[in-house]
Amino acid sequence: MPSVVSNGGDTSTLDFTTFKHCINAELVDTKLHRNGINPANLAALPDVPVATEEDLDKAVAAARVAFKSWSKVSWEDRKKTLLAFIDALEAEQEGFTKLLTTEQGKPTFQAAKELELSATFARGAANLTIPEEVIEDTEDRKIIARYTPLGVVAGIVPWNFPNLLAMLKIAPAVVTGNVIIIKPSPFTPYSGLKLVELAQKFFPPGVVQSLSGDDNLGPWITSHPGIDKISFTGSTRTGKLVAASAAKTLKRVTLELGGNDAAIVCADVDIEKVAPQVATFAFLNSGQICLCIKRVFIHKSIYRPFVEAMSRHAKTFQVGDGFAPDTFCGPLQNSMQYERVKGFFSEIEKEKWNVACGGKVEKTNGYFITPTIIDNPADDARIVTEEPFGPIVPTLSWESEDEVIERANATHMGLGASVWSKDVEKADRMARQLEAGTVWVNNHFDLSPMAPFGGFKESGLGVEMGTGGLKAMCNSQTLMINKKG
Repeated sequence: MPSVVSNGGDTSTLDFTTFKHCINAELVDTKLHRNGINPANLAALPDVPVATEEDLDKAVAAARVAFKSWSKVSWEDRKKTLLAFIDALEAEQEGFTKLLTTEQGKPTFQAAKELELSATFARGAANLTIPEEVIEDTEDRKIIARYTPLGVVAGIVPWNFPNLLAMLKIAPAVVTGNVIIIKPSPFTPYSGLKLVELAQKFFPPGVVQSLSGDDNLGPWITSHPGIDKISFTGSTRTGKLVAASAAKTLKRVTLELGGNDAAIVCADVDIEKVAPQVATFAFLNSGQICLCIKRVFIHKSIYRPFVEAMSRHAKTFQVGDGFAPDTFCGPLQNSMQYERVKGFFSEIEKEKWNVACGGKVEKTNGYFITPTIIDNPADDARIVTEEPFGPIVPTLSWESEDEVIERANATHMGLGASVWSKDVEKADRMARQLEAGTVWVNNHFDLSPMAPFGGFKESGLGVEMGTGGLKAMCNSQTLMINKKG
């Protein structure tokens, strides 16, 4: 099979041409294999192993042994080990960037940014602490709240950010004393497998492991009695299945799920400044981000010029292979998502939607779709009520604050939202009424490793990042010490 990334002329310590599971620090192959597809040209990528239930049992057994010792390593030493791993990831940035563009399809500048964010956010987790808290300390007793590691964590990673989202699970798990098994998406298995292979240079056997597989592996993991915690990022539909399966053994779960993010654009914005930003946040990674803007509410007084400005900017986005230097929108990552997004385009004529730009899916040798803006559809249109997870977004007109806040909140999702206005006080007031886990004023993607990230409603359960993300990897324990015993 062809290699994903050429090693020609570089000093990489990793072989980016072969991909195996990592179980108990050993690279393991299987009898059955599968392969990913380059979404830009539909070429087959290298074989990867397909895990069996026996492979999972071996990984869990190794993890449970490793947990006994790793959980006793000091926080400071766990932190040092994690930071050394992050440094090594940065040293391998070129290889991982090429790998991401090849398997995921995103342009190389966006792949490089993903690698940068992987290091930044993992380092952020490494530098956080959750110290013991003295609740009460009297002559008679002392009460202490403390956090202890859960045990074996399974990190189930989606296909849109295969490196970043794996690191967002690995870092808080290991620094808090847990061990982790990473399951990359079957669509993008390569980055996750190679990331875990790199981790073996730093962590003891069994602390960080990987398993790739087919559609059977996820249910096996979520129902396995030897796994204590599931950290899942993916669709709301699959997240509900994960939660139901995990409930049978009362596993702890963190679910980071879909979004239908609203951007509310007020009448006082600088149109030529804000419209390009909104368009960028709608079409970044070809719309394949849970936090992409999915609904754009524009004040009636500026609606037409704002849509025109958005459309002008969207038309500048070059669609093509991620390795082409001018590409902004790469392909959709897989055939399933490509067909789903095409379904929205098939409704344009049937539902008589007005198209501000784009509107057609041209036949190509890859999963390419031109950025498209649907002009003022009905609030109950499918393009408004559902998350396309692709490069198509509706713009909608609004008049009063109460009205637009009610409309923005009229969704089962609640991941992110934004308000755009020169009047920051007004924007702040509106932002506080939006039902979403993260709400921005005059931005839509500014995240911090210090701040918790999670969703309201059907956009998730629990949080990642910040001290809340660390605590989500832990049990909460209260020590009640009677001083006069």
